[in-house]
Amino acid sequence: MIHAITMACIQFVAYLLGWNLWGTALFFSAWYIGREIAQAEYRYIERRGSGVRSNMPWWKGLDVGHWTMKSVVDALLPAIVGFGLAWLAYNHHRLPV
Repeated sequence: MIHAITMACIQFVAYLLGWNLWGTALFFSAWYIGREIAQAEYRYIERRGSGVRSNMPWWKGLDVGHWTMKSVVDALLPAIVGFGLAWLAYNHHRLPV
């Protein structure tokens, strides 16, 4: 949940600075997804890789068997918030008053 709040704060600052909100959402969504992939890799290395990174196949970070529900939420919720806020800002002038 803290990742989603952080994403909302990042999008707010990006909006104030006039940055591209779509690009900001894409960059930071990729950041959080990459972070969760790395954590899944660490879980694999601890459980099945005997603590050695070279024992892990390259794709194991993407294996959903090593993701927790918290990992899924921490990866997807910031993306939903970031792109949702970008969409709202983009369509704000089209919304009826």
